[in-house]
Amino acid sequence: MRSDGGADPGGEARRPAVRDDDGGSGITALSLRLLALLVAVVVVAADQITKAWALRALADGQITLIDGSLNLRLVFNTGASFSIFAKGGAIIGLVVVGVVILIFVALRQAGHRLDAVALGLVLGGAVGNLIDRLARGGGFLDGAVVDFINVPWFATFNVADIAINVGVGLLLLSAFLRR
Repeated sequence: MRSDGGADPGGEARRPAVRDDDGGSGITALSLRLLALLVAVVVVAADQITKAWALRALADGQITLIDGSLNLRLVFNTGASFSIFAKGGAIIGLVVVGVVILIFVALRQAGHRLDAVALGLVLGGAVGNLIDRLARGGGFLDGAVVDFINVPWFATFNVADIAINVGVGLLLLSAFLRR
């Protein structure tokens, strides 16, 4: 059988080619999931390495990179973004676990490289911050996230936060491009 369901002149049966909506490039759903997981692993590694560095290098105080605009300053965030819900670490941790599960479900539907990279960024960022909640507290998921990139007129954040925001932006861009 031919891949289009017709008979093959030699009578040999062939499996249909796996294609997605990635411009006919033949990228398989499995390779898109692997791409997303590779991106996530890179983000988690970069996040944890930079947090370990920040814990050592910034223990004695902040480093000013651009006066009034960019500092490296060690902050422990037990809340969500912008330190809201500061005493809800365990609840935030459970929500993040739910988000990680939803990303794995969404990865099954990823049909483009851009979607896979975006989901990998969000997944890696979520896991990076979840590791902090698991490892840097006395109870279940009540640990503090290490933030160290400080923009005084905005917020203090980390590599995981950057990955999450870039990933969400790419997901929005991908959705816009498909329209």
